[in-house]
Amino acid sequence: MKKLFSLVIALMAMTASSQAQNVQLHYDLGHSLCGDLSSRQSVTTTVEMFKPDNIGSTFLFTDIYYKEDGVTGSYWEIAREFDITKNKQWAAHIEYNGGVGTLEKGEAYSGIRFQHSVLLGGAWNWHSKDFSKVFSAQLMYKYNFTNHHTGERPFSGFQLTEVWSTTFAHGLCTFDGFCDLWYDPKVNGKLVLVSQPQFWFNLNSIKGWSNINLSVGTEWEISNNFIKNDKFYAIPTIATKWTF
Repeated sequence: MKKLFSLVIALMAMTASSQAQNVQLHYDLGHSLCGDLSSRQSVTTTVEMFKPDNIGSTFLFTDIYYKEDGVTGSYWEIAREFDITKNKQWAAHIEYNGGVGTLEKGEAYSGIRFQHSVLLGGAWNWHSKDFSKVFSAQLMYKYNFTNHHTGERPFSGFQLTEVWSTTFAHGLCTFDGFCDLWYDPKVNGKLVLVSQPQFWFNLNSIKGWSNINLSVGTEWEISNNFIKNDKFYAIPTIATKWTF
């Protein structure tokens, strides 16, 4: 999973509510539905934290991947936004992405470091008056560092990110997600696309359940040139989320 709330969704949610931190559990169906992904992890947990202040906000999340015999890797992002306008509609954005994983070779395992990156750019944020609908667009310069472990060379590029969220049916349902498009010279067409739309049923909107901040739903990882070069995937999960 990747920034399932996203920085901007958390920012808008925090403006209307103090509940922006959450823990998520996803059961990934990719290993069952895609024959060429039989070794894909089956379980992912995500922890997200958001904290605003007088000049902007800080957001971070960590994904931890599991198989039946334990943790296989972790990925994290941390982002800082600095407000440019008084209405917080325009902001400067700085972000770091990185992580580690494991490779299986028979009964042996070896570690691998992801090529980490730094992003710098701007964000445009919008929300409805009641914060039931939010949208953000971010355009950023992206620098990918040398990876001595895999031999990947540094390169510069761009990333375009869109984030959305809409809550309806008297708070029962939430449809949210993000879409990333970035440049990578190692893939066919030089562009990588990743989108993770989600649909949640928010149980605390049910009468008598207002203190149960649990959501159940699904996420679809839609990607091209991301999991494998020149390959398109649409992989669903079964998910729960506890907001606190």
